[in-house]
Amino acid sequence: MTVRNILISQQPPKAASPYSEITSKYGVNFDFVPFFSIEPLSSREFRAQRINILDYTAIVFSARSTIDAFFHLCAELRIKIPETMKYFCTTEAVAMYLQKHIVYRKRKIFFGDGTPASLITQIGTKHKGEKFLIATSDSANNDITRLFETGGLDFNSAIFVKSVSRNLKDISPSAYDMIVLYNPSDVKSLYENFPEFQQNNVKFVSYGKSVVKAMNDAGLKIEISAPTSTAPSVAKALELYLESNR
Repeated sequence: MTVRNILISQQPPKAASPYSEITSKYGVNFDFVPFFSIEPLSSREFRAQRINILDYTAIVFSARSTIDAFFHLCAELRIKIPETMKYFCTTEAVAMYLQKHIVYRKRKIFFGDGTPASLITQIGTKHKGEKFLIATSDSANNDITRLFETGGLDFNSAIFVKSVSRNLKDISPSAYDMIVLYNPSDVKSLYENFPEFQQNNVKFVSYGKSVVKAMNDAGLKIEISAPTSTAPSVAKALELYLESNR
């Protein structure tokens, strides 16, 4: 089966991207449509988790949306975060985003290289005695919590943002030869919008470990899985596939 139309469940690229080159080289068409949006929990939803933020001495962030939701909830619940609070972030970009809410140079902020293991390295022995609160989303994977458990750290996790399915009624999944999914929430949104959806000849691409289980549970056959050593990105995985299936 020739692949001509590909649906990618994310926002369209804001700048020049490898997808333009793939279009020129292989004559395929890309549509970019995010399947879900991220929204902060309401204070009522957060309180249902029975988490007292001030019981913790360090907060772990892996996304900007979680940072916004955290400080919004603190303001709404009139929680004053002490200056002694430590912040551990997965990347420098996430750490720098804290400047939107706090005076960066006056706080104790640490960041890794994007991997969960780098967070553990930042904690080391110096910060091992902290009580950590890992700020997550309702669709986050548990790689970080697993490493915290293995490291014997004192921690809890709390959901601050949730995924909400978008209205996809303006598209027809069966009109595409291939669909790329990144998140379990993409699968959830697909079937909430199209409960009678049948895969038939549609080929699916999974990106990341977290979405694979959701796709398997939904009975979706995966044609391409990324990232791999030879295809670290979706664009590269598609390029290799299209080249070998000309």
